[in-house]
Amino acid sequence: MAKAYQEISVQQLAETLQTDVARGLSTMEAKFRNQRLGLNELSREKPESIWAILLRQVNSLIVWILAAAAIVSFLMGDTVEGFAVLAVIVINAATGFILEFNARESMEALRKLDTTPARVLRDGQIREILSEDVTEGDILMLEAGDLVPADANIVQANQLEVDESTLTGESVPSAKSTEPSAADAPLGDQHNRLFKGTSVTNGNAKAIVTSIGQATELGRIAAMVHQAKRTATPLEAKLDALAKVLIWITVGLAMLFLVVGLLRGEETKQLIETAVALAIAAIPEGMSVVATVALAYGMLRLAEKKVIVKRLSAVETLGGTNVIFTDKTGTLTQNMIEVRQLHFPAGDLFVTLHPDKDGREAMELTGDDLNLSSSKEFELLARVGALANNAQLNSGESDRKQMGDPVEIALLRFAEGSGIDLQAFSSRYTRTAEEAFSSDTRIMGTLHESVGMHYISVKGAVEEVSELCFWESDTKRQKELEISERMAAEGLRTLAFAYRETEQAPSGNFIKEEKLIYLGLIGFLDPPLTEVTPALQACRSAGIKVIMVTGDHPATSLNIARQVELVGHEEQLVLTGKELQSFDLSSKTDQDTILKCRVFARVSPAQKLNMIDFYQKRGDIVGMTGDGVNDAPALKKSDIGIAMGLRGTAVAAEAADMVLKDDSFSSIVRAIGQGRVIFENIRKFIVFLLSCNMSEIFVVTFAGFLNVGNPLLPLQILFINIITDVFPALALGVGKENDKLMHSPPRDPKKPVLEMKDWKRIVYYALAITISVLGVFWYGTSQLGLSHKEGNTVTFYALSLAQLLHVFNLYSGKSSLLRNEITRNKFIWVALGLCILILLATYFIPLLKQVLSLQTLDVQSFGLILIGGTLPLGIIQTSRILVTRI
Repeated sequence: MAKAYQEISVQQLAETLQTDVARGLSTMEAKFRNQRLGLNELSREKPESIWAILLRQVNSLIVWILAAAAIVSFLMGDTVEGFAVLAVIVINAATGFILEFNARESMEALRKLDTTPARVLRDGQIREILSEDVTEGDILMLEAGDLVPADANIVQANQLEVDESTLTGESVPSAKSTEPSAADAPLGDQHNRLFKGTSVTNGNAKAIVTSIGQATELGRIAAMVHQAKRTATPLEAKLDALAKVLIWITVGLAMLFLVVGLLRGEETKQLIETAVALAIAAIPEGMSVVATVALAYGMLRLAEKKVIVKRLSAVETLGGTNVIFTDKTGTLTQNMIEVRQLHFPAGDLFVTLHPDKDGREAMELTGDDLNLSSSKEFELLARVGALANNAQLNSGESDRKQMGDPVEIALLRFAEGSGIDLQAFSSRYTRTAEEAFSSDTRIMGTLHESVGMHYISVKGAVEEVSELCFWESDTKRQKELEISERMAAEGLRTLAFAYRETEQAPSGNFIKEEKLIYLGLIGFLDPPLTEVTPALQACRSAGIKVIMVTGDHPATSLNIARQVELVGHEEQLVLTGKELQSFDLSSKTDQDTILKCRVFARVSPAQKLNMIDFYQKRGDIVGMTGDGVNDAPALKKSDIGIAMGLRGTAVAAEAADMVLKDDSFSSIVRAIGQGRVIFENIRKFIVFLLSCNMSEIFVVTFAGFLNVGNPLLPLQILFINIITDVFPALALGVGKENDKLMHSPPRDPKKPVLEMKDWKRIVYYALAITISVLGVFWYGTSQLGLSHKEGNTVTFYALSLAQLLHVFNLYSGKSSLLRNEITRNKFIWVALGLCILILLATYFIPLLKQVLSLQTLDVQSFGLILIGGTLPLGIIQTSRILVTRI
């Protein structure tokens, strides 16, 4: 069995890849390998074509029914009616096409990572080439600030540290060496490997390229982004299911009407025209347009709150989310290392740093013995941390520039917070020697001279530093080791510090020449974001389960989870990627353990996908937040991917459905609230539209069965559906937020848009409108002597008025008719005013009057219209008073 790259020695690897470590590849060999292996670039996913997007807009059951109605209208000679139906189809398709046209670039951002130059050894000389020309066997020459162009094994390393957070999620740079790693070591523990897309933060290195392009770890992630299929969102699926219900209703009624009519011996043409009228009445033509506008309006609201939505239906999906997977680094934390705890042999202090009005660091200390803050040991610890340091922190500037290792930057910030003027400090102390950090010694030391004195400053692993120090007893040293382990278990990265001062300049190895004086330990932490805790509390109140999934250390991850109150302070359960590999997902015990766990650490991108798939198969709607390359596949696989816009990579932003421009977890809560409001608005306007459409179906059907003629023409029904139904529905769709929705659990994703109680309300509302409208039609034609065409006109206006006023029946809860969210919605009044003006235009403008086959009416007829239009509102409101719920 072939060994993994991390197991192979440098010599073995050079022989396997047929390269010369000292001279690199020849120019000819490199060209040959480029031709044989291809360029060092990621494969490109073919973007969705314009035609595919357009086809999706018209490939729905509702569109098919409307198209069939249009064809029948043309065959029957009703050209105006046919073109009117086609216009509805075109408007719906154009709206959806325009809003989805720009959502096609998930993979393009990955390619942007490949535009950087690379320095390689070719023919024994260092040459700068395009990263896409790097090939297997090339010898990379890397230094701080470089982006690693390909996966490689390290040949030589000098104080090398690499930021791998975009791949592993770890905020602390990984120290690298040439020593082989274990075969089963996760990415974060492969210390002799470099990975494409990561960046060198400190030191320099020479490395042999082992994999390029799609064969790299970044390439595998890109492949998973390809493979992570995006399923239809819950709203899309539910509207499609609703459309199927409407079609069955339409087919059933039309067939019943045709059979009854044929048995009666009625004229076939009249029966077909009525069937077309039923088809048009059954389909809420404005439903997709109103849903689109409601979602788009929600997008605008969220954009004002720094939430950019890339995919229209993602707004509603987030509102239905009941599980959120979140990364740790940069999502729950600041992705910025800080000094958090100081341990002295005499006691502990806890540190909080924040900028003062001049931009310098100010420090707050807490602990059992605050007198330690004025002790000599405290001053020495701050000084040693600043001297044994290669980072730069330009103090006192409005735009503070920081360069170097994040841990060393944290030490400089701590020193400044303790009162040290860094600029004066660097001028006062002159460095004369340095012992660089290495994975072998695990210490770093400096020698400085100032005013005739020599200062030795050392930091490193407590095991190594403590061996260099003088101890009164071994028991005290063991106690420091135990304290270091305890701090590590609490999620802190620890370093020990020691010093020595001498008048005579040391010779040789200045660190080991004499015993050092032990100072204590500093614990570092990537601090949590302050706004995360209340945001997580809001998620709990809303019934949303939040789960941390990260590539970071288990202890660190659990500690952060406790600090942000994702889990309780006594929580001990954390699962690692290695432990998940042994889990059997068919086992109920293992399933229960996964469902119970809220913190997953050392998790690979593939395991994130598996976790999302596990919850999705349970029927959950899964959201995923992240900011790194390692999050991209999971962002795409989830029902709603949420990327961080400030700290996040372009890869994550392009793979996600939503981007938080302020990187605030609390913005997710606001987006969830907006999503719930939108779904509630959509449910309201669907109830409104269907009760209106069902009333049209009942009017046509009941009139047919009663053999009193057709009270509505197909074009009149289409006009009512497009004009007098759609505008009030639009106003309902853009209703304002409802805070009560975030104090209840998310709706069951398995439930349809409309539940049985909603269908009962729809039928009741439709019957109330039908009885009123058919009543005035019958009374006008049979008792007042109105002609059939005049009765048809009365029915048209009475039904229009009844449906306009019906919007006032849609308020929720126990509000009154005059004071509720409907009457407070200014868009409702605008919609009603506009619809009344349009109805007046149909009566007073001859062309419209002729197209709709409307007649001139007398005062009595207008009285019938007023009665037929207002009676349903009276019936429904009276029943609401008599019973609590309908």
